[in-house]
Amino acid sequence: MQIEQEHPEDALAIHRLTEEAFKDIPFSQQTEARIVNALRAAGALTLSLVARQNGEIVGHVAFSAVRINGEPGDWYGLGPVSVRPAQQRKGIGQALIHDGLGRLKAMRAAGCILLGSPAYYSRFGFESDSDLHYGDVPPGYLQFLTFQGPAPKGEVTFHPGFDVS
Repeated sequence: MQIEQEHPEDALAIHRLTEEAFKDIPFSQQTEARIVNALRAAGALTLSLVARQNGEIVGHVAFSAVRINGEPGDWYGLGPVSVRPAQQRKGIGQALIHDGLGRLKAMRAAGCILLGSPAYYSRFGFESDSDLHYGDVPPGYLQFLTFQGPAPKGEVTFHPGFDVS
């Protein structure tokens, strides 16, 4: 498997993969593919990584800048993460996340924030803190991983591309 930055000609394959990956997920509102497209159209994809096996895209992860207390900084949001259903639970998503986090560190990012399962993302070192908020998201599901500097505190704002319906 190879992990690399997406190429312009990958956009349709990423869209289809993301739709397929979230098709039967109960908590999904089926907006993930549109979110990736909106972030790409706005030039807001800081990192958009694909996993290829035998030349075929089998996974994708997006990272985009977030604001804390309305202020831009060096914090990035992780997501969506998509893996072809037949390839799930084989380490592709983990590899994409590890690679992306390594690239963010190399960019001297302060850290990464996400909305997701504490049981899954704690394996990467993500944690939650009551001093960090995102709307009415239940405690524990807004998580962060600090690379340098202090832990984030306050209200997180993701790019408007996440507000697709």
